[in-house]
Amino acid sequence: MGAVFVTGATGTVGSAVVKHLLELGQSVIAGIRDPHDTDRIPPGAEARAFSFEDAPEIIEQALEGADRLFLMRPPAISDVQGKLFPVIDAAQHRGIRQIAFLSLQGVQVNRKTPHHSVENYMRSVRSPYTFLRPNFFMQNLSTTYAGPIRQRGEIFVPAGRSRTAFIDARDVGRAAAATLTHPGHIEKAYTLSGPQSLSYHAVAETMTDVLGRLIRYDRPSEDAYLAQLAADGAPDDYIVVQKMIHKVVRLNISAFPNHSVHKLTGRPAITLKEFVGDYADAWKV
Repeated sequence: MGAVFVTGATGTVGSAVVKHLLELGQSVIAGIRDPHDTDRIPPGAEARAFSFEDAPEIIEQALEGADRLFLMRPPAISDVQGKLFPVIDAAQHRGIRQIAFLSLQGVQVNRKTPHHSVENYMRSVRSPYTFLRPNFFMQNLSTTYAGPIRQRGEIFVPAGRSRTAFIDARDVGRAAAATLTHPGHIEKAYTLSGPQSLSYHAVAETMTDVLGRLIRYDRPSEDAYLAQLAADGAPDDYIVVQKMIHKVVRLNISAFPNHSVHKLTGRPAITLKEFVGDYADAWKV
C-alpha cells in the first residue's frame, strides 16, 4: 500500500489529517509550499515540496509513492479550474485510487461556490472521490472571527437568528483519516456536523461561561459585515465567498447536527464547551 498525500498539511484541517493518519499507522506525505514548514510536520510523515502553482508534470512527480490524496482548496485560490483541476488530473494520471476532497456543507444548493465546481469536475472525470462536507468550523471562532471577540467581546458574523451545528476541525481531520484508511468510502459524500445545534446567542453564552467574561452576539447585518471585510482589505473574491457562506447559514442549512463523526471514527464529536476550553488562549486580551 502507498502513502496518503496531504495538501494543506500545515493548515488547521490538514495538520489534523496528518496527525490522525499517523495514529492509524498510515504512511503520510505532507505537501508543503514553504521549506521552512518542514519543522511543522510531525515525526513519521515525509515533508515534500508542493504548490498548486506548479506545472502539472511537477505536481505529478510530487505524488510519486502516494496512492491516496487529501485535497483541499486554499482560501486564497478562487480559480479552481486553473489550480485544482490540474491536481485532480495529475492524480488520475498517477493512478491515485482515492481522493478525499474537503468540500463545503450545503454545497449541493450553493452552486456559486468553488467547491461545487470541484465536486462536479471530479464526478465528470470519474475521479475516485470521497466528499467531506463539514459544517462551520469551531476554529473560525478562534481564528477568522477571533479579533472582535478578543478586542470587544463580540461575535461579529451576519448569522441572524439562525442555528449552526458547529464542528471541530480536529474531528474533520479524524473523519478524513478514517475514510482514507478504511474501505467503502469511494463515491460517498459525508456531511460532517457537530452534536449540537446552536444559535450564536448560545455560542456567546457558552463562551461567557467557559472564559469567565462577557461575550455577546448582537446580530450584525450582512452589509455591516461585508463593509468591515472591505475596510480590512479583504480581497473581493474572499468577500464573495463569505457572503455565500453566511447566506447558507441564515437559511438554516447548517442547523442540523448529525453523528457522522461518531459513525466514521467510533468516537463522539467534540462539543463547543470542550473546544472553547481547549482554545481559551485565542481570546485572551
